[in-house]
Formats: sequence, C-alpha cells, structure tokens
Amino acid sequence: MKRDGLVIKSVAFNSIAQEVGIEAGDVLLEINGVKVRDILEYKYLITDEYLNLVVRKNYGEEWEIEIEKDYDEDLGLELVDPAIEHPKRCHNKCIFCFIDQLPPNLRKTLYFKDDDSMLSFLQGNFITLTNLKDEEIDRIIKYRISPINVSVHTTNPELRVKMLNNKRAAEINNQLKKLAEGGITINCQIVLCYGINDKEELVKTLEDLKGLYPNVQNVAIVPVGITKYRDKLYKIEGYDAQKSLELIEYLKPLQEKFNKELGIPFARLADEFYVMAGVELPDYEHYGDFEQLEDGIGMIRFFERNILEDLKTNDFDGKGKKIAFITGESFFSYLNDISEIISKKFNLNIKVYKVYNEFFGEKITVAGLLTGRDIINQLKNSITEKYIFIPNNMLKADEDIFLDDVSLLELENELKAKVIKVKYTGEDLIEKIKGEVI
Repeated sequence: MKRDGLVIKSVAFNSIAQEVGIEAGDVLLEINGVKVRDILEYKYLITDEYLNLVVRKNYGEEWEIEIEKDYDEDLGLELVDPAIEHPKRCHNKCIFCFIDQLPPNLRKTLYFKDDDSMLSFLQGNFITLTNLKDEEIDRIIKYRISPINVSVHTTNPELRVKMLNNKRAAEINNQLKKLAEGGITINCQIVLCYGINDKEELVKTLEDLKGLYPNVQNVAIVPVGITKYRDKLYKIEGYDAQKSLELIEYLKPLQEKFNKELGIPFARLADEFYVMAGVELPDYEHYGDFEQLEDGIGMIRFFERNILEDLKTNDFDGKGKKIAFITGESFFSYLNDISEIISKKFNLNIKVYKVYNEFFGEKITVAGLLTGRDIINQLKNSITEKYIFIPNNMLKADEDIFLDDVSLLELENELKAKVIKVKYTGEDLIEKIKGEVI
C-alpha cells in the first residue's frame, strides 16, 4: 500500500540528497520513523545529525537511506507541499478587509484570503489564529515554528469578535499566552481603525501584548486601507493628516514608557502615519532590527540608510545620463530628496515621477499598490527617460505583472523605455543603475 509523503520537486547539485541517489519525482515518506506530512515537519526532522529516510522511488520501489550530517546541514531537497499549494482559507469577515474592497474582474488569486500558520512561518504572512485548533498550536510549539506573525488588532475579546466577525476571535489572549509560554516568538500587527480599536483600546492592547514580552517581540501599527470600492461595507473612517498627528502624539508617551521598561519602543507606527501627518520620521535606531519592514515599519529610514551606505562604497561617472524613478504619493518627497543626492554623487540626471492611485482611489498612496494601467495612463505622454526604475513590490512576487495584470513588458512597450525593477528597500538600486545604465 502506498503511503502518503511529499513529492521531491528538485535536488540541489552536489547536495547530500544527490549523493545518496534521491531524484526529482521521488517521494519522501519518513524521517527517523516519523511520517513527513509537510515542509515544517521536514525542516524540524532534518535537524538531527543521524537520519534514516524512507523514500519511494518514482518507479515504485522504497529505499531506506541512512545519512550522517552536521546539525545545521541541509539535504538539498525542494519539496512539493499540498499545504502550501492549497493554503487554509480565511473564515473571518473582517470589517476592514482590503480584499473585500477590490474591484471585480481581477485575477482570481487576488480574491483568495489565506489564514495559514505555515505561510506565516515560511513566507511572513499574518494570521489571526482563528483557524487553529488546540492540537495545531501544540504542533507549532512542538516543532518550534517560530517566528509567526499574528494579526491581533485588539485584545478586547468582544471587540475582536466584532472586528473579525468570528466568535473564535475571542480566544486571542489564551492563544498568544500559550504560544509565548511554549517559547514561540511572535510578531504582532494591528490594523488601526479610527474610532474603533484606537486610543484607550489601543493602549490596553499594547499593554496586554507587552506583558508577553520578549516572546511578543514587537507590534506594528498600520492604518486601515480604504479603497473607493467600499460600497455596502462597514463604515470606517480612514486616517488623514490631523488624525495621524493626533495618533503620533497620543502614542508617544506609551512608547517612551516602553523604552524605559524594555529598552525598545515595542510598538511602532507605519511610515504612512508620519507621512500623512507631515512630521519627521523617527530616527533609524527607533526601528531596531526592522523586523516588520514589509509592513511599512521603518521602510523609509531603511531605504535611506542603504542608499547612503552604497554611496560610500561606489564611485562612477554617470555622464549626465537621464533616468527615471516611479513611486506613489507617500514616498515621493523622500525619493526626490534621495535622488538629488544620487544625482550629484554620480553625475546623473534623475527625475522622480509621482503616480496617483486612480485604480483603488486617492486614499491609497503607497507604491506597492500602484497598477500598471495607472502608470501608463499618467506617464505615457510625459516620460522621456529611456531607463525607468520601479520597486519590485509593485509586481507579483513570482511573475512580472502588476495587480491589474499589466505585464512589465507591456509597460516597457507603452512607455518606450527599459523598466528595471529593484528591491523596494533600495539595497540594490545603485548596483542596478551601474549595471543597467552606465
């Protein structure tokens, strides 16, 4: 009888797995007598120095393979995991859900809401824990699946049930406590909705989460995203300049208190709040190790530091060549300032183009949510540069397409220029300019 297992997608060249005869198409069944159910289990089991593998060859024969290796040495296997191919669907109906605010007729994958603990560990996705049974939390603790990213929003059980529209949302405090006591590291996120989970509710939530420090390492506070497609949805006010300034000032005493008690601000606001308020961002040290960079926490300071460091170690003559940067409203002024520094240092002529988000509406200002069609419509007849740089977070991770399915190639054809994607953190920007333009 055939046993379950994980199909081996590929085997790294010169790896342990290749040396012992494992091939793509084989199926990994067991490690040290334990059936391998998913990639997390695999990663945990291969940390032993002595392994006994059961592998079913692609022609049906089962091999038992003994391996001796170092503790941290990888086998070189890439596995096909059904749990990743078909992640758990989110069963919440959050009042602030961004996916519910998407327009119709986009690609189907954009409408899929995942709430999967495995994707939290492997890809950094945030989960609400409402999908997890007690035995699944026990498994996370057993296999040290850490860190995980949790969308908390509030620790008030009744309010969380209301915000997530799921009665299991009330279990958040017990779940976080169990994970923390089990030694799991947790990054928390709060999507802040004005007049709902802010002010006193926010302070109570942060104090509760601080009680689980250091297992709860930090909290990212991000503004609710409001698109122009919120018809018939729960009425929520977005943040503006005044509301953002009030929040920054309101939270400052608590951050100072946390700094004194923990040595870190613990709770950090997304860059968007400071941009909307029109005030100076906190300094680089405020963001610690930038654990929640992809949430927009400290992204501007991180970008600035990367560019300034690259300026110290690079020196070339750009010969006055013209290049363009494209960004959204929120990052425009910062990118403009940095571009002037880059231009002077390398003798370049850089122009920064601001694109407004007509697709989602004026309240969405970040570059990562710009669409290809908005870029084309706004810049097709005005951009003259032959080299255009865009951040890679505008594009789908594994494909060169924008949210509206416009491809990178289509954008190049429409703008009649070479479009070069760079890491949104700026760490490869100077190298890309030097390699692609000079």
